Amino acid sequence: MVQELASHGYAAVTVAHQYDTYTEFPDGRVAVPLHDRQAPTLPGDFAADLRFVLDCVEQLAAGRNPDVDQRKLPSGLLGSLDPRGMGAFGWSKGGTATACATLADERILAGLSLDGPMQMNPPLAGYLDRPFMMMSAAFTRATDTEAAAFWSHLRGWRLNIQAQGAVHISYGDNEALFPQVAKLYGWSGQQLQDVIGTLDPDQAVSIQQAYPLAFFDEHLRHHRGHLLDGPSPAFPAVTFLP
Repeated sequence: MVQELASHGYAAVTVAHQYDTYTEFPDGRVAVPLHDRQAPTLPGDFAADLRFVLDCVEQLAAGRNPDVDQRKLPSGLLGSLDPRGMGAFGWSKGGTATACATLADERILAGLSLDGPMQMNPPLAGYLDRPFMMMSAAFTRATDTEAAAFWSHLRGWRLNIQAQGAVHISYGDNEALFPQVAKLYGWSGQQLQDVIGTLDPDQAVSIQQAYPLAFFDEHLRHHRGHLLDGPSPAFPAVTFLP
């Protein structure tokens, strides 16, 4: 997904959330996931990380390097970032964090959640008048009260789509990686289906590439296409939820 956005000219900035993933620091230290309920790995913590990264993008756009070594910025970077046109997206807990950050920070002009559970603490307060899209799989509005509550707080442009046969990990690299793992380990078709669902992996990758790109093109670049208008024969698994 990040590669697809970057290949269309977006500056795609990713976040390695310490304690929740493997994180390499500038001095070579590597932090590993910490299975501790007290660790700052809740969606609100991720949202704070995201807003910190937005601060850093603004500094980079102004010609300052926010990194610890204060190194000289790469040639050509100055002028290539537009902090007035930033969007955000995340998968699972990252989708919830995207919702939290978008609610709290007007610098995020458009937000996208990839199957976020929307279990926010504290609960939602206020309404969101900027564009937001939800790509659902396991955490649908029909089955998840938090997702339904978040949807009811959206007062701007909004869209909720779902890929039939998708499971929670279907909106990520695992959809393409696990079929390769299955061959190496001799999994049965049912074993693989239990992990990645029934959505065709090639179709899943195409969906991950096409729909976020269309969303950000429309709301950050104001390049309106037709993919978000309704069902497409190119993506028969994608349904639009009213």
